[in-house]
Amino acid sequence: MNKSVITNLIAALLLALGYYFSSAIVLSIGLFALSGALTNWLAIHMLFEKVPGLYGSGVIPSRFEEFKVGISHLMMKQFFTDENIDRFLSDQGGSASPINLQPVIEKVDMTPAFDALVTTVEQSSFGGMLAMVGGTDAMTPLKEPFIEKMKASLVEITQSEEFYTLLKNELEQPDVLADMKTKINEIVSQRLNELTPELVKDIIQEMIRKHLGWLVVWGGVFGGVIGLIAALVQA
Repeated sequence: MNKSVITNLIAALLLALGYYFSSAIVLSIGLFALSGALTNWLAIHMLFEKVPGLYGSGVIPSRFEEFKVGISHLMMKQFFTDENIDRFLSDQGGSASPINLQPVIEKVDMTPAFDALVTTVEQSSFGGMLAMVGGTDAMTPLKEPFIEKMKASLVEITQSEEFYTLLKNELEQPDVLADMKTKINEIVSQRLNELTPELVKDIIQEMIRKHLGWLVVWGGVFGGVIGLIAALVQA
């Protein structure tokens, strides 16, 4: 049972107890806590799922094409620069063994990719909700899991047999650098095109739901505090 469910159950229990024992304070705390927790839970759900009649829901799947373009741009502008390719050719151009790009990928700063994801969420219809629970700082715990997942995916792409075959064949061709960058761009685009919105949604959903569950918890806590204040004011 995750913390979101536990928070909603506790809030619902307080609401039931307040109603049963006719306690205005407990009833108010439970009502406001349940309202805050459910609202934040719905906001998280709407990041991944399109809800009919609710504009802006399903923001992650709806930005799927932008996500693919961003990853493609990241690989071509940071991994496969002229300097990197020149170094690979100089160090391993005569070698029959595959070029291992994992050490390069591990050193690449993936912060811009994470920042782009944060900006996407912040500029969506959930920006206001996010601001209520700490703003973009609430997504900071997602940074390391996101970077680890993305690096693992990029390593998998660059270690494919098709990728290695392309590099070996291109080493003996004229205008190696220009041709190689074009071919690499094509294969990266092809592999990214094999991704489905559902797969991308599952990858991001697995990371985000684990950490954004705290939004539900704090929504319940802040809602309960507001409910307590409201009950005391009316008393």
